[in-house]
Amino acid sequence: MSDQLMNTKEVAEYLDIHEKQVYALIKSGRIPCTKVTGKWIFPKKFIDEWIEQNAKEGLKQARKKSSQISGAVLAAGSNDPVLDMLLVATKKSHPDFYIFSANTGSTEGLKALNSGVTDIALSHLYDAESGKYNIPYLGKYLPAINPVVVNLFKRDIGFLFNKEIAGAVKGFENLTEENIRFINRQEGSGIRLLLDYYLAKEGISSEKIKGYKNEVYTHFEVGLAIISGEANVGIASTAISKLLGLSFLPITSEYFDMIMDQSTYFQPGVQAFIETLKSGDFRSRVEKIGGYNFEDSGKILYSRQ
Repeated sequence: MSDQLMNTKEVAEYLDIHEKQVYALIKSGRIPCTKVTGKWIFPKKFIDEWIEQNAKEGLKQARKKSSQISGAVLAAGSNDPVLDMLLVATKKSHPDFYIFSANTGSTEGLKALNSGVTDIALSHLYDAESGKYNIPYLGKYLPAINPVVVNLFKRDIGFLFNKEIAGAVKGFENLTEENIRFINRQEGSGIRLLLDYYLAKEGISSEKIKGYKNEVYTHFEVGLAIISGEANVGIASTAISKLLGLSFLPITSEYFDMIMDQSTYFQPGVQAFIETLKSGDFRSRVEKIGGYNFEDSGKILYSRQ
């Protein structure tokens, strides 16, 4: 079918579920679709909006549940394996505090923070005009709060690829070559914005990249798509390459920050999180992975006066 319309098989592949589950969603009226000449049709635009809305509803439910747990904090936005390690380490060292994290992408994390459905946004949005991360986006996405930006770490971001095409990818210009099957991140994610920035900068049309429209929501999914053979190139953090044994070519080193309202910053759970981040035990574990810099970790990079 066209890129704008999908049949039941195509939408099942798009959602990574069995086709029988698609029919169950149709029967329960939980998925946007229409019947044309006896066949179910799914407009891609409506499916994407449906996915986004379900993610927001999930955040609201998580927010409701976390508010019922003493010491609980909800975070939403980008993801990273080292962030997962930090969440576990915080729980071990401070068992009275809970931080629940939802993978929504950087942009959606900021929107969720502004609308009050999360306590913390996790973001790594690059602004080409200023050359800075996250801070230039505060006015646009967080007009309703007094934001504080705290750095978690700097991390190396680069091309991930399997060994079969080692040497074939030396830059963004290679993504248009015939033997390249790319796996992309969702629109609004920090990686997607970074990719689109470089494509525009180098005058590369996204339409020439095979797999540009194939989207996943986490760094791990990028790596798993390459391991499974669905793709052979993607963009993710260096930790994914180490954990999954994939080749890695650095693109840039970026700031991965957490953003919150000033009142949230002083909550005991947040301070426990920062304390764990600064601990020598946690940092020594991450140093073994490589590709992470803690020079500014725990520092307030911005606070609106």
